[in-house]
Amino acid sequence: MEQLTRFRSVTHRWARFVAQRWILGGIVGTFTSTSVEGADNLEGLTDPFVVVANHSSHMDATVLVTRLPYRVTRRLAVAAAADYFFNTWWRRFLTGLFFNSYPVHRTGQGKGKGMSQRLLAEGVPILIFPEGTRARDGVMKAFKPGAAALCIKENVPCVPVALIGTHDAMPVGRSWPKPGRPPIRLLVGRPMRPRPGEKARDFNDRVAARVRAMLTMQTPYVLGDHVVPGGEDDHVDGAGGQRPDQPRAQQEEAS
Repeated sequence: MEQLTRFRSVTHRWARFVAQRWILGGIVGTFTSTSVEGADNLEGLTDPFVVVANHSSHMDATVLVTRLPYRVTRRLAVAAAADYFFNTWWRRFLTGLFFNSYPVHRTGQGKGKGMSQRLLAEGVPILIFPEGTRARDGVMKAFKPGAAALCIKENVPCVPVALIGTHDAMPVGRSWPKPGRPPIRLLVGRPMRPRPGEKARDFNDRVAARVRAMLTMQTPYVLGDHVVPGGEDDHVDGAGGQRPDQPRAQQEEAS
């Protein structure tokens, strides 16, 4: 079974800080114009949790680990396709260093099966792309219920994130962002929790609806949010718009 030693290592955490915030962060800041909106939605969030986002580019994970607040990414482990990112020793090493990644087998079988649950049980937050693969046309596809099932089983919140512009900046087939510092927006929604007795497929539908609403309305503050004790949202109706009790989206320009 995959060992958890690396995910507990303070040495690896500091090496990852340099790799993510200095090297990858420098690349993102130099070659794209990336902004973060809705970071205030994460106030009070504690480990562990599951971050989910739409997926259409290899830029997605890079933007998330470099531009989400460091208190969120400090221990964040990224689920990565075993058949691509773990098929050679050097790719496995680099993705482990830069993304704190762990292998996920798209068939559901193979070494590392159950790793997501083990990490959450150890208090390590994880990042999952529920579509399972990049959307070749940049349009969000249906979410698979695995991330929702993990939230229910481990009783942890789900942080919905909408990524806008990563597909245009670096579509499938490119290994580097397009010239001209293309704009990218990272919209961070309020953490969501499963309702009592809610099935994974139903919670998955609500999370997908939240991400889709943020993409459509291009704001992390969507109408239909109902805040329950503890600060998490209880439901979303799929509509979108600025919440009357929220300020205009705060943008952190990464230059």
